[in-house]
Amino acid sequence: MIKQDYVHSMSRLLAWFDWLPPSLASTLLLCAAALFALLFSRLITEALPRLPGLRRIAFIHETIARLQNHVRLLLMIVAASAALPATTGFTPKTIQFLAHFFVFASIITIGFGLIKAFRFGTDKYLDRIANRAQVDDITVRSHQTQIRILRRLIEITCGVITVGAALMVFESVRQYGVSLFASAGAASLVVGLSARPALSNLIAGIQIAITQPIRMEDMLILNGDWAYVEEINATYVVLRTWDRRRYIVPIAYFLENPFQNWTHSSPSLIGSVFLWLDYQTPMDEVRRLFHEELKACENWDHDMNSVGCQVADSNAQVISIRLIAGASDANGMWNLCCDLRERMLKRLREDLPQSLPRGRTAIVPGAADEPAWPDSLVSPPVNRPMSGSQYNGPDIRPTSR
Repeated sequence: MIKQDYVHSMSRLLAWFDWLPPSLASTLLLCAAALFALLFSRLITEALPRLPGLRRIAFIHETIARLQNHVRLLLMIVAASAALPATTGFTPKTIQFLAHFFVFASIITIGFGLIKAFRFGTDKYLDRIANRAQVDDITVRSHQTQIRILRRLIEITCGVITVGAALMVFESVRQYGVSLFASAGAASLVVGLSARPALSNLIAGIQIAITQPIRMEDMLILNGDWAYVEEINATYVVLRTWDRRRYIVPIAYFLENPFQNWTHSSPSLIGSVFLWLDYQTPMDEVRRLFHEELKACENWDHDMNSVGCQVADSNAQVISIRLIAGASDANGMWNLCCDLRERMLKRLREDLPQSLPRGRTAIVPGAADEPAWPDSLVSPPVNRPMSGSQYNGPDIRPTSR
């Protein structure tokens, strides 16, 4: 009933354009129907957020701002397609083409509108999870990884289905697609082989979203570089190094190759600092200095279970002292190691200078009854004059004549 009334109203509006050619009058009728729908949708989208109960709801405002263009376009398409039976200036073939075009445009608009709405909903969910104070960093990054990967796969799938459904509206395209799939034969094998890397990466993306060997902002070691997971796409991963370089790595790499993930279970890490000191170093004093300087480090996590000061190794010249302490994350661990190394070197120079590495040379005789060094090669001692009152020897200064 509503549709009949609408078509009748459009027929009455078409009568206003009787003085124009029929085809032009019908075109103006469709444009007028779309314009009326646009004005109506603008009134609705602008008046809805101003209602008393909705003014303070930020979600309503954000939803309308994000989807208003798709809603307006869909209403314009629906209004124009509903007014199509009222047109009298088009041939049957043109009317059929316009009807198919309106269906095609409606499917495209609805499909990509759903994709945009889905993206908006997932973004809001991620923001809400990230803003919760009681949720730890691992949980937030796990949700981010799962949602981002699965969202891209869903968007790709929905986009392909939308475009395919829209193209199947036209008879010629549908027949071409059916004949192409029916006569694929060897061509399908070639296409399948060429698409194998992309398909393997897509499957790897699903596995990573479920098993999560990597997550957003995880710190990995790749080719000897520290790198953070900046972006996880459907087929590749973007890694950001400390000096802002980017690695673009196929996502299947993380299922086929071993790699280091320093923040997989917990973001906290233990850093180690090595000092090479002399054999005369008093270790008790070194441990005292270590604990004093560690308390002054801002990046230390104050976990005494991860603190240690031990002799890790030795060689013919020096001993190796390993200092370990924990930090809350990778950046904190690096800064803690640098700060602790600088502080310990300063304290060793000031308080324990005898512990700094030094070289030693010992001259031993070739046999038990021989001197350590032949007397003929030993130079006599040199008497050097002293200054001031320290000199008590004869005056060897030249006299003036």
